[in-house]
Amino acid sequence: MSMKKKKLTATMSSLAGVIIFALIVIIINRLFTPVNVRLDCTDGKVYTLSRGTRQILQNLDKHVSIRFYYSRDVANMPVYLKTYASRVEDLLNEYKRLGGKNLDVKKLNPKPDSDEEDSANMDGISGHSTDSMGMGDRIYLGIAVSCAGKVLTLPFLSPDKEPLLEYELSRAISQVQVSKKPRLGVMSSMPVMGGIDNPQAMMMGQGGMKPAWAIINELKQTFEVSELPMDSESISDDISLVMLIHPKELSEATAFALDQFVLRGGRLLAFLDPLCMVDMQNQQRQQYMPPMPSNLDRLLPTWGLNFDPGKVVVDRKLATRIRTGQGADVLPTVISLGKEEISSEDPATAALSNMLVFCAGAFSGDGAEGLSKTVLLRSSSDVQLMESFMTQRSGDDILRSFRSDDLRKELAVKLVGNFKTAFPQGKPGKEGKEGEEQPDNASYLTESSQPGAVVLVADADMLYDAFSVTSANIFGQTIVQPINDNLNFTLNMVENLLGDTALFQVRSRATATRPFTRVRNLQAAAEKRFQDKIARIESELQQVRQDINDLQRKRQPGERELLSREQRELLGKFRKKEAEAKQELKQVRKQLRQDIDDLENNIMLVNIALMPLLVIVGGIIFAVVKRRRNVRR
Repeated sequence: MSMKKKKLTATMSSLAGVIIFALIVIIINRLFTPVNVRLDCTDGKVYTLSRGTRQILQNLDKHVSIRFYYSRDVANMPVYLKTYASRVEDLLNEYKRLGGKNLDVKKLNPKPDSDEEDSANMDGISGHSTDSMGMGDRIYLGIAVSCAGKVLTLPFLSPDKEPLLEYELSRAISQVQVSKKPRLGVMSSMPVMGGIDNPQAMMMGQGGMKPAWAIINELKQTFEVSELPMDSESISDDISLVMLIHPKELSEATAFALDQFVLRGGRLLAFLDPLCMVDMQNQQRQQYMPPMPSNLDRLLPTWGLNFDPGKVVVDRKLATRIRTGQGADVLPTVISLGKEEISSEDPATAALSNMLVFCAGAFSGDGAEGLSKTVLLRSSSDVQLMESFMTQRSGDDILRSFRSDDLRKELAVKLVGNFKTAFPQGKPGKEGKEGEEQPDNASYLTESSQPGAVVLVADADMLYDAFSVTSANIFGQTIVQPINDNLNFTLNMVENLLGDTALFQVRSRATATRPFTRVRNLQAAAEKRFQDKIARIESELQQVRQDINDLQRKRQPGERELLSREQRELLGKFRKKEAEAKQELKQVRKQLRQDIDDLENNIMLVNIALMPLLVIVGGIIFAVVKRRRNVRR
């Protein structure tokens, strides 16, 4: 009887303990419900507002209003949109908490024929029908940000763009407080601003208008963007920054205009290219001409830099797998840059982790006196500068002739300080024509009137849409989302050169990726072993062929045998060596696959089995400890 009482007492005690614990949890939950406290254990704190957003919200000096339009009562609202709307509300609560009295957040439910629906339409937010025929209920899910009569709108919040939501919202809050946008000038030999694709086809009714590149549309969100002709001989004083994109065949007069622009304190962001793939495609479609490189050869030597427009960086370690018409190819001219290759010292690049460059060139030189140089992007040390025409082959063919320089190449650099003119004689005039009036050089600058800044990038393809963004159509709206940090790098650089750094961290988080660097290193090491063995085989083959040719020349006239006995022996030895080398290559490939499979299995083991294993071990330890306590009693 006493044993039954003990068991009953133990059971009641356990039950009472569970009930008391549940009551405590409920009470604590009720007490702390008004307090929005979350623990973010993710790498990079992706669910916590970034430092840039905090800086923007804490420095608000004007009253900003955020209106969140969400159709809560639509019966057939998709579940994924409801879930996303809830996350947006949580984010807005965080903004309100940090913005304080200068930030007002309103949550509106735009029902049909309501004041809220009228307000949404006035803010530029239109509803989207829930069916393809346009007869269903209209869904509103957007945000309008306003300050002092200026309104910026996020017309539709797509879950596909969730990584960009904090950046777009913080950028809108920052922009509505600015009365005038800075003016940027874009100068390019390619149709980056959009326009007619093929004038001749357009006249025949077959052509069409091409949209502006995504980078231009992004810049227009924050700046006033103007197109500058490639033959510009002067740059307006109200332009704060000039962006050069593949400036091929730049004239002396235009180079002088850029020189003077930098000397008077202007900012220059230039994307040069020894082999621009996008421009080459346009030329092949229209003129069938060989690609022209771009360079600033008139300015770079004065700035203390060198750039060879005829050579492309080939990087075996950072080679990227690209889909082609024949399947896939590992191209060492398409380089994937990670944190090791992106500068962590410059604030504009410190948070970037994933970039892609195509057939890039390289800079060298320490910078001229009076200029400080910062390397922003660099290659690995397993790299070679190869002639441009040699890189228009398959990845395997390129790697067969690869010989590493064992020296990292500089893919992007920044120069800051006091520049000197590249035109000490003044503006270049047209010589050789009698009676030609020479330009007045009395007012030209020979050195900086105030410190300037120049960023030089050895690739222009990285800005092209296909290499930097992906787009999708949702409810009739084109949603553009970055696939790497190429656009973030450019936007960060523009804002950095103009002195605005608050949005760096916010933007960079939108494309946070974790590439499999160990797998990439394994593949690079294997490729290196492959190349050494292939080079050895080809060397042996060449030597045997040379020996055969020598023997052929020594043959006596009248000999009928096509191959002599010595030649046949040599061929037999080569075939034997070739078979041995092929078997060796097969073993290396097999070992590579085994190493990669082992790494993937270990990752799966950690991700899938480790946590249950820890729970089991914890349960066993708890059971043992409890049993020992019962025995002691």
